[in-house]
Amino acid sequence: MTQSLPGQRPAHERASTGRAGLPVVVVGAGPYGLSVAAHLRAAGTPVRIFGEVMGSWRHAMATGMFLKSTPDATDLSAPEPGGRLADFRRVHGEPELTELTPIPCDVFVRYGMWFQKRYVGEVDPSRVVAVDRVPAGRGFLVRLEGGQELPAAAVVVATGLNGLAHIPGELRRLAPEGPGPASLVSHSSHHTDLSPYAGRRVAVIGGGQSALESAALLHEAGAEVQVLVREPRVLWGMKPDLARPWTQRLARPASPLGAGWVLAAVCKAPQAVRRCPAAARMLLFRRALGPSGGWWLRDRVEGIVPVRTSVRLTRAEAEGAGVRLVLAGPGGSGTTLAVDHVLAATGYRLDLDAVPFLSGAVRSALACVSGSRAPHLSASLESSVPGLYFTGSLAAPMFGPMMRFVAGTEFAARRIAREVSRTPATL
Repeated sequence: MTQSLPGQRPAHERASTGRAGLPVVVVGAGPYGLSVAAHLRAAGTPVRIFGEVMGSWRHAMATGMFLKSTPDATDLSAPEPGGRLADFRRVHGEPELTELTPIPCDVFVRYGMWFQKRYVGEVDPSRVVAVDRVPAGRGFLVRLEGGQELPAAAVVVATGLNGLAHIPGELRRLAPEGPGPASLVSHSSHHTDLSPYAGRRVAVIGGGQSALESAALLHEAGAEVQVLVREPRVLWGMKPDLARPWTQRLARPASPLGAGWVLAAVCKAPQAVRRCPAAARMLLFRRALGPSGGWWLRDRVEGIVPVRTSVRLTRAEAEGAGVRLVLAGPGGSGTTLAVDHVLAATGYRLDLDAVPFLSGAVRSALACVSGSRAPHLSASLESSVPGLYFTGSLAAPMFGPMMRFVAGTEFAARRIAREVSRTPATL
């Protein structure tokens, strides 16, 4: 007898999806993919989920990194109580984490894998290479790397930031396909181990958490590192005050993304963000939560790692076995810097063209948010292609900055699962 997962009705009690038993395919097995799959299974909706469980968190984070988010903002969305990070820690006899305890990435990975076993079940590690629409019907044909094809009633894109890493044009021509210690340029997401750069000169481009933490890890590994920041100063988060008086709590209410009325509002009501004018949404997307470093990281950087502010990279040239950077400083003054490697901690660009498995026909049918290459989405996170849903960062231009963080899994998973479970379709 097959045992149901927690929160999942037995097979004989599950309602028909109206789609002839065809599954919903979830592409991606990170926080959003696992959360959506958990809610779909709890609703009795057939689901197939593809990808490596917590793959990006295992392969796009250098060893020794911590999450910038607080424990309350890192819970995956379970369909029933008992699936929070605190529950995982309690089950394994580990002390509860507080706002004053930075979360190691490896702890978060273990939590995600526990969540998968408890609420999701089997995850197929096969890579999805193509998603196309079924002619003359609502549905999709999904092709896997090994050549297998399967029909799907709906598809949920939950691939996170895979393929969206942005390297500035001045550096892109020096960046190889396969980054490694011998390369001249790489993105911060390309590394799980920074120790091979010991004894080498490394310039880190960027002023956010990824740049500052990478610089600290490089320094601690024995690299000669300096950080180049365009802004006039580096911003740092404030150490949480667990005993804030009510006046401060009223003036700057807490939220999963930090303190302040704006952040509290966009976290409380992502659906309200979607109803804002397009220009206002894009302004919020671009301006909210600018680059900054975690409060707990400051002592590992300030006065230890050289940080040059108000500098802009204008050109990069290969020079011998290294790179010569041409920099513009305040007032247009120019300097050069010779290094062995450039680490671009320059964020990500949301671009549907970088989602490789969407067929040309599907991609051309997708409406985009004005001024971006992110998909325009309905209130249930459905795109202009019926049955195709997007979660995570690709949904942030529509629903606000919370969708860039794990804290958005609750909102996304419940909405998608509710919509998919009740929408009939024929193929």
